[in-house]
Amino acid sequence: MEADRTEQRKVTRLCIQCALLLLQHGAESALVEELSTRLGLALGMDSVESAISSNAIVLTTLVNGECLTSTRKNNDRGINMHVVTEVQHIVIMVEHKLLDARDVEKRFSQIKPLRYPRWLVVTMVGLSCACFCKLNKGGWDGAFITFCASTLAMYIRQVLTHRSMHPQINFCITAFVATTVSGLMLRLPLFQQTSTVAMAASVLLLVPGFPLINAVADMFKGHINTGLARWAIASLLTLATCIGVVMAMTLWGLRGWV
Repeated sequence: MEADRTEQRKVTRLCIQCALLLLQHGAESALVEELSTRLGLALGMDSVESAISSNAIVLTTLVNGECLTSTRKNNDRGINMHVVTEVQHIVIMVEHKLLDARDVEKRFSQIKPLRYPRWLVVTMVGLSCACFCKLNKGGWDGAFITFCASTLAMYIRQVLTHRSMHPQINFCITAFVATTVSGLMLRLPLFQQTSTVAMAASVLLLVPGFPLINAVADMFKGHINTGLARWAIASLLTLATCIGVVMAMTLWGLRGWV
């Protein structure tokens, strides 16, 4: 009985670690619940139940009539689909009897979030915003302005994130920088006829698309509380972005988006 209890405790820890890794790195609640349950069942549990909120996870395993419950606090570590994919692969391998509990514990400890080089992220974000400007009839001159503004803004955002700046303050400052650079460049004689679409496109890097998609997905799949929490966070980030844009336009007297 004591050996069974020890094994159940180990599996419970692995299940909640699986759920926590997924939740911390941006997975939707339904996927968190599904994968943690599948892992527990594959490792010999009769049942796995979990309650997920925006800042905590409570998980219970049941085997031979014995229940064991564990709770973990959730600390957001940023969206990273590499971690989510790695956890999915581990669960699938357990289901195919290729890994046991000890192997799973070892694999979980070896998961490291994949990070692209800062210069590559900054460049690609600048190019994507510039392409959006060009596709919306901003012209090549507008695309150039957008590229300069969004590249600098993304660099500022990464620096502030590295220094653990509060996300709302981070978004506000980044939006202020992007709007300031694009707006002041539009005042130059060379860009007098450039469309102000460039100003709007330069802050697209701050659109919280992933949190909003997850929020809607959670609410549609029954995780109302988590969905509402994610929606509120995304709305606050959007509000902070708007404040940064308005501050820059007011301070420098920039012409609005047309």
